[in-house]
Amino acid sequence: MKTPKWSKASIVAIATILLWLKTYIAYKTSFDIKIENWRQEIILFINPLSFLMFIFGISLFMKEKNQKRYVLITSFIISAVLFANVVFYRFFNDFLTIPVLFQTSNMSDLGSSVTELINFSDLLYFADFIILALLLKVKPKFMGYREYSKVDRRAFFLVAIAIAFFNLGMAETERPQLLTRTFDREMLVKNIGTYNYHLYDAFLQSKSSAQRAMADGSELADIDNYVRANYLPPNDEMFGAAKGKNVILISMESTQNFVINQTVNGQEITPFLNDFIKDSYYFDNFYHQTGQGKTSDSEFLVENSLYPLSRGAVFFTHSGNEFTATPEILNKNGYYTASLHANNKSFWNRDIMYQSLGYQRFYSLPDYEVTEENSVGWGMKDIDFLQQSVQHLKEMPKPFYSKFITLTNHFPFELSEEDKFIQPYTSDDKTVNNYFPTVRYQDEALKLFVQKLKDEGLYEDSIIVLYGDHYGISENHNKAMSEFLGKEITPFESTQLQKVPLIVHIPGQEGKTISTVGGQIDIKPTILHLLGIDTKTDIDFGSDLFSKDRLDFAVLRDGSFITKDRVFTRETCYDKSTGEPTDKNSCEPYMEKAKNELEYSDKIIYGDLLRFYGKPAGSKESFPQSED
Repeated sequence: MKTPKWSKASIVAIATILLWLKTYIAYKTSFDIKIENWRQEIILFINPLSFLMFIFGISLFMKEKNQKRYVLITSFIISAVLFANVVFYRFFNDFLTIPVLFQTSNMSDLGSSVTELINFSDLLYFADFIILALLLKVKPKFMGYREYSKVDRRAFFLVAIAIAFFNLGMAETERPQLLTRTFDREMLVKNIGTYNYHLYDAFLQSKSSAQRAMADGSELADIDNYVRANYLPPNDEMFGAAKGKNVILISMESTQNFVINQTVNGQEITPFLNDFIKDSYYFDNFYHQTGQGKTSDSEFLVENSLYPLSRGAVFFTHSGNEFTATPEILNKNGYYTASLHANNKSFWNRDIMYQSLGYQRFYSLPDYEVTEENSVGWGMKDIDFLQQSVQHLKEMPKPFYSKFITLTNHFPFELSEEDKFIQPYTSDDKTVNNYFPTVRYQDEALKLFVQKLKDEGLYEDSIIVLYGDHYGISENHNKAMSEFLGKEITPFESTQLQKVPLIVHIPGQEGKTISTVGGQIDIKPTILHLLGIDTKTDIDFGSDLFSKDRLDFAVLRDGSFITKDRVFTRETCYDKSTGEPTDKNSCEPYMEKAKNELEYSDKIIYGDLLRFYGKPAGSKESFPQSED
């Protein structure tokens, strides 16, 4: 008997099931998505299905030849989107957003990092596409094509809609206000799926594009009131302590605080920094607060005392905004301002963004003698970069404000044998093993740089501020990190690993370790107050780290926050003294503050609201600058 056509498996069903199962397997093997109960597991399992049914369901309106072509091409594109997220997640522990995809000018510099992240076994992410292609070529008997009636198509899409609503309903039960609290992309992917998340991200991108056009100065009222209410006066003993001094600000690439005073193979990882902090102010409870912009986000935080965006990098998405950044303020106070970075000037859109921040000069790749011998990984080695930069400092008008962006301690942490001052760690994780020699190399570069400043007579007339820009070791390497640190890496410990060093050296002042909780957002008011410049009328979300009445508080870009006694992350409140979960109510007083600060900062950036700040009263769409 001849098998009826309708009883044969369609290419649409096969493609949908293969991609559905592959996506779920990727969730479980390639992403670190925390599942707390059986309901969340069901949500994770079903969340790709409605999207795939809608997308492949379009082919039900097509003839056989076009249907096959559409299904095959669509399967490849969706697989590529999933794979791109997997590769991105391997280093950043995050999911792609549309603004990140627009950062194409960075791609030429990413070669070694991307190569390190891709494995031969990744071909398996396209296994379903290969299977589909083979099935279409072989045309087995169990497959067949059928023309669908209006009733069939209507029933198909009604089922897809029912699954979508069931998914969203369960997700909303597990995570109320899911779509209005978008700081945590992992939460979105876990509940609505990778593909629906990208659709939602596209909606957010369209929304953010319209925000500037719709914004007016009245939106600054609540923000200004919040900032004024939280302003802290400077410490009388420290205000103006570095008045008239040069400022040398150094971003230490991928440097986490756990390396300070730590050893590997019996040798110090940061011998110079360990000594330098004895004669400096060292903040040992200081956190990076970057998002997807990483180093550029840390620059944005440090210069503006605003939070970065949760999606993309401000350096790309809003480089034309009006800002009141540290360089612009110092220009008005007699300082010469410059940034120094031996890389392409367009990387992270710095050549454009630095103009918006007010820098008078950007020393980039053409300002350095770069050779194959003095380059590794992402560019010029730190020792050569910092040594050559001293000549630029000597030629600058005084006083100057200079910012340095180091490079060598960058993933994938490559270093030639002659530059290794310590040997790699020995674990099964190559990334963690190689991290320590590049940190040690950076430490040596800083040692030689400080000595060069002394030799050239610049040291005594300058304050030196060193800070880690973001993490170097992501959560994907928790196993090796657990081995190195000798403890389990829980969400609490993972948050503690977001600490980065902040070292402030002021000539003539004794060193001191300060354990107040702070973050990169606090650097701007801290530096300006040390120089004797008041920040009372600035829109800053950070506060002077030396202020006597300072609140121990730091909020991270994903909505996690740290106080004197508590850590809140992944919807769990932890007791800092024990590292164990505690009553969520004890974190409640700070939740609103964390949420408000991130939302207020986002409004400023998306609406370009600082263009209205300080305009003369009565001007169109103006907001008067506070005089209190």
